[in-house]
Amino acid sequence: MKRYLRLILLVYFSLVSLLSQAQDQKPEKITGLFPGISFSRFVNAVEDETGYRFYFKKEDVDQVIVSASASENELSDLLDLIFDKTDLKYTIDANKRVFIHRKDHFPTALSSSYFQSQNPEDSLNFVNDERYLDRAYANNKLWVIGEKSSSDQVATATLTGKIIGLKSGEPVFGAVVFERKDFTRAVTDENGRFSITLPKGRHTIFIQHLGQFQEQRQIDLKGNGSLNLQIDESIVSLDEVVVSSDRLSNINRTEMGVEVLSIESMKKLPSVMGEVDVIKSILTLPGVKTVGESSVGFNVRGGAADQNLILLNQSTIYNPSHLFGFFSSFNGDMVDQVELHKAGMPAKYGGRLSSVLDVEGQFGNQEKLHGKGGIGLMTSRLTLDGPIGENTTFLASGRTTYSNWLLDMVNERSDLNAAGASFYDLNLNVKHYFNDKNELSLSSYWSQDEFNFEEDTLFNYSNRNFNLNWTHYYNDQLESNIILGYDHYQFGIEGSENELNAFDFGFDINQLNLKAHFDYEYNDKHTLQFGMDNIFYRLNPGEMQPKNESSIIIPTIVNEERALETALFIGDRFEINDKLTADYGVRYVLYYFLGPNQMNEYAPDLPKSDATVIGQNSFDKNEVIQTYSAPEFRVSARYIIDNFTSVKAGFHTNRQYIHLLSNTSAATPTDTWKLSDPFIKPQQGNQISLGFYKNLQQGLIETSVEVYYRDLKNLIDYRSGAELLLNNEIEQDVLNTDGRAYGAEFMIKKPTGKLSGWLSYTYSRSQLMTSSGELAEQVNNGSWYPSNFDQPHDVMLVANYELSKRANVSVNTNYSTGRPVTLPVAKFNYNGSEQVYFSDRNAYRIPDYFRVDLSLNLEGNHKIEKLAHASWSLGVYNLLGRSNPYSVYYTPVNGILQGYKLSIFANPIPFITYNFKF
Repeated sequence: MKRYLRLILLVYFSLVSLLSQAQDQKPEKITGLFPGISFSRFVNAVEDETGYRFYFKKEDVDQVIVSASASENELSDLLDLIFDKTDLKYTIDANKRVFIHRKDHFPTALSSSYFQSQNPEDSLNFVNDERYLDRAYANNKLWVIGEKSSSDQVATATLTGKIIGLKSGEPVFGAVVFERKDFTRAVTDENGRFSITLPKGRHTIFIQHLGQFQEQRQIDLKGNGSLNLQIDESIVSLDEVVVSSDRLSNINRTEMGVEVLSIESMKKLPSVMGEVDVIKSILTLPGVKTVGESSVGFNVRGGAADQNLILLNQSTIYNPSHLFGFFSSFNGDMVDQVELHKAGMPAKYGGRLSSVLDVEGQFGNQEKLHGKGGIGLMTSRLTLDGPIGENTTFLASGRTTYSNWLLDMVNERSDLNAAGASFYDLNLNVKHYFNDKNELSLSSYWSQDEFNFEEDTLFNYSNRNFNLNWTHYYNDQLESNIILGYDHYQFGIEGSENELNAFDFGFDINQLNLKAHFDYEYNDKHTLQFGMDNIFYRLNPGEMQPKNESSIIIPTIVNEERALETALFIGDRFEINDKLTADYGVRYVLYYFLGPNQMNEYAPDLPKSDATVIGQNSFDKNEVIQTYSAPEFRVSARYIIDNFTSVKAGFHTNRQYIHLLSNTSAATPTDTWKLSDPFIKPQQGNQISLGFYKNLQQGLIETSVEVYYRDLKNLIDYRSGAELLLNNEIEQDVLNTDGRAYGAEFMIKKPTGKLSGWLSYTYSRSQLMTSSGELAEQVNNGSWYPSNFDQPHDVMLVANYELSKRANVSVNTNYSTGRPVTLPVAKFNYNGSEQVYFSDRNAYRIPDYFRVDLSLNLEGNHKIEKLAHASWSLGVYNLLGRSNPYSVYYTPVNGILQGYKLSIFANPIPFITYNFKF
């Protein structure tokens, strides 16, 4: 009897199983109205309502428009209608996966069991890393993430991974990973890594990055796990792809005043001689100003040029200029992305008061040799990158100039007929992948400039930067970067007017760096950054030596300076709830001014001068002369009012232990640097900032208002007649100065569409006042006076219009208030000689500045199979030919003081550059 009962039960359950399978295999019906929509929108509608999942290349269906009405129709009937007059076919497998392909092509790399498996998990649960799989197979795979546990009651799981470019083989920074149902999203960091938490179960995740196709993957999330992805570059012209998360970055970002520029956006901006220029690009942003035309030095929110930390792959660049400031030091072909922090910096940055300009250079791709470059009227450049063996890549980039004709165009003075100028820069970046957890990279940069205004005097300056960066991934939550680097900057002057006065003058700064930075994703609410920075400074403040044995120049050497700066930092991003997120951290700095050195001892309560020196103290090598230590606090918060509105606030404190000695507004090659010592204290700055951000028309237009106030202490200004070069007692010529800067920045931006760009207005003030405790001299009787870079009003219009897929035109319009200047206002006789009486310091202004630039960018055809892809950039700098003043100066002529206005570009400057890529 039991035997028959078992047989009956077996037959019963077999029938139930067969009926269940038959029911499962019954095609789902489609109902809906599809009035002339794109195929992608049709797919989204079908996937949302059914169990079907589509797999296709986006470029295959870009031109397909769906115009149909369905009422309980099978999917196959609809697809037959949609693809009737196209070269597309489809295949629907037993798991309701729909593969779209062209008639003459279908992925053949799929295994024979791929379509036979009734359970996708059985045949598709391979290593979750697309780098080891065929491209077609990776795109059509159901990725099973994590392991299901019967005891696990948690409803969500975390997907982590890394995104790399298919052709470049490099990590993709800033890519957005998201799913559309709840719009949960994550953004990849500089190493291409992301982490996103989703409900367990089936999901379609999308990957989007500027310059790449939008891609999607099917995942079955059973538990915490990882998935490494590749995304393909978009070489073929495509219609616009809109990603909401990218539009809302200004709303969602916690930090204020963070500006990110991609190399693609910088290429569209007009610049001198058609060069893609990092510094000139950031000058189009609100709150960032230049003190003069063709000056690479820039001022951020009322700060001096030396208060900006400029990094290239974590190396410090002290002079980011070529050719008197006509070009920046960064070759655009090797730049990946530029990030500017102007409202306060994260805790991992320090050592400067105003801003951080973080330039990320590219590394080589892992696939094959690539190259790009350009030929212009002033410069040529070439970049090569590719693999070295299986696990190593390289990128080598070079740029040089080959003409002195620009000097003739800038100034027609006869005494410049013998002038000449040249420069070059080189980049070499190498990266080795030991395994998935360890990477070692080498970044290096060389630059050299030489120029002369007369045949007998040669100026030169150079940068040398090297660093090794070991990146280690401990697990999905913790990673580290250990950086060992060396930075060097020097300038020199060779004078050979005659043998008796021939001289060599030079200055150099050397910096050794050891950094240990850690990123730790503690949980969904807390992301930590912590670590340590160490900088050892060795400065040669200047020396003068006779050039030959006949020279009567007396050797003069300023005492060498050494210091050690050590900082410990920790920062946390705390997502308090869906609306409120805070970034906060602290950076504690220990600074030691070291021997060997000799320091004067001055009489108390008297101005420092030779007459008040009462003694001198000597210190041995590496003996601590002076110690400074203090914490720096960084706090910022963002509150989301709605999906398109947010408010932000921040408070940041900073200290700076190295000072620029310069009596000019712009950074020049002959500027020297000075370390904090017992007499010159570290600069201090506190900044409070508030911001309101509103996106209009569903994020198509971004608007923002930011206001700030900065309080500055221990700044350096100079006594009248100060000597800055070869001065062993520089403390006698500097004045301890307080500062304040405040302003408001208004911006309206349209980031996408045929017409894109932004309009910004900045009102800002930067003022100085001699500290009340300064005994030597009170500038302007101790009242507030404008700094050399105080320019209250600034308006910038940047517009780009796409004439076609291969042509766009850009225009820049810039107006700003003239910078302050001190003028002679009277003359008088004293002891029988005529003397000039000057106004209060910076009491007047040079005329206002106004400039319009125009450029046209033309690309060749976008065929994929092509030896090289070419483009042209042409345009006019200073289209209106306006004589914008750089400075005003006075020279006696026949006993009469004559005033002159100096303009760098008094005429329109045309440019044309041929660019290529292979």
